[in-house]
Amino acid sequence: MQKPTYHEVNPLVRIRELSLLSSETFQRLIQASDLEQVAQILQNTVYQNYLEEDFAYHFEQNLNHELEETIRDLIDLAPEKEVIWIYTMRYTFHNLKVLTKAEVLGKDYDYLCINDGFFEIDTLKSAIRTGISQLPETLMASINEAREYLNESKVIQGIDVIYDRAFLRMQREIGERLGYPELLDEIIGFIDLTNIVTAGRGIIQKRSQAFMTGVLSSAGSLDKHELLRFCKEDEATYVQYLLSSPYGELLQPALVNQTINFHLLEKIKDNYLTEHFVRANSLAFGPIPLLAYLNAKEVEIKNLRTIIVGKRSGFTIEEIQERMRLTYDL
Repeated sequence: MQKPTYHEVNPLVRIRELSLLSSETFQRLIQASDLEQVAQILQNTVYQNYLEEDFAYHFEQNLNHELEETIRDLIDLAPEKEVIWIYTMRYTFHNLKVLTKAEVLGKDYDYLCINDGFFEIDTLKSAIRTGISQLPETLMASINEAREYLNESKVIQGIDVIYDRAFLRMQREIGERLGYPELLDEIIGFIDLTNIVTAGRGIIQKRSQAFMTGVLSSAGSLDKHELLRFCKEDEATYVQYLLSSPYGELLQPALVNQTINFHLLEKIKDNYLTEHFVRANSLAFGPIPLLAYLNAKEVEIKNLRTIIVGKRSGFTIEEIQERMRLTYDL
C-alpha cells in the first residue's frame, strides 16, 4: 500500500510556523520587568486574545486551550493520524493513570486530565470501569493489565509502572509500523533517556532489582539487563557508565562530581526531542515537519507558563531562565 504523502500538508505547516514566538521575543519576555510589560510584548502575537484584565491568573487555562486547538488542527491535517498520536500518547497515558486512580479512590480527577485529541475522558473511564471498549486493542490490554493488578494489590504506584511500560512499548511498535527512520530514531532516543532517568532515580532510592525490572523498558536501544546490573552499584558507578555510553556527551552537563543532577537531566531529555526535530526538519516529504511544529508549540506553551508563573511568583530573571526549555526558530 502506498504511503500517504505530506507534500501538500507540510507547506501549510510552514505557514503556521510563522506564528511561533521567536527566541528574541522570549528573551524580551524573560527580561520584562513585570506582567504588564509581558502583556505588552504579547500584544501583537497569537496570544493577544488571552490578555484580558488579570490575564496572568487565567493564562494557564488559556494556554491549555491553545494547545488543544493546535492538536485538533494537526489531526485534521495529518495524512496519518497515528503520527500525531505518537506525540499526544503521553497525554493519553497520563489520563489513564489519573482516571484509574480516581476509580480506585472513588474520586473525581477529571480536572487533571489533558486532551489528547483522540480519546474522550468518558470513553477511558468506561473502559477502566468495565474492561470493555472499542479502544485500540493494545490500549485496552494495558487497561486490563492495570485492572488485573488492582484485583490483587491496592498499591496505587503499580498503576504508574504498568502504564509507563505500556506507553514506551506502544511508542516503539507504532514507530516501527509507520516506518519513518527519523521518527523511529527519536522514539528510541526518548525511550533510552527515559530508562536512564528511571534507572538513576531507582539507584538513588535503592530500589530492588525486581522493582527495576518492572519499571525499565526493553523497547529502547540500551540493554535493559545492562541497566539492571547497576541496581547493586552506587551512583558514582552508574555515572561512569553513562559517561561511556552513546549518550555520554549529551548527558555530561548533568553528570558532575560523580553525581546526577536530575533537574538538568530532565531538561536535557526535553531539549533532545527539540534538537532532534531541528536536525530532521529539512525533510519536506515526511511527518517530521508536522511533529516539529507540534513540539515547538508545546515547548512555547511550557515556556510561556514558566515566564508567567515566574513573574507572578517573584522569581528572578536567572531563576526563570534556568527553567526554560530550548526554543528554536523553525
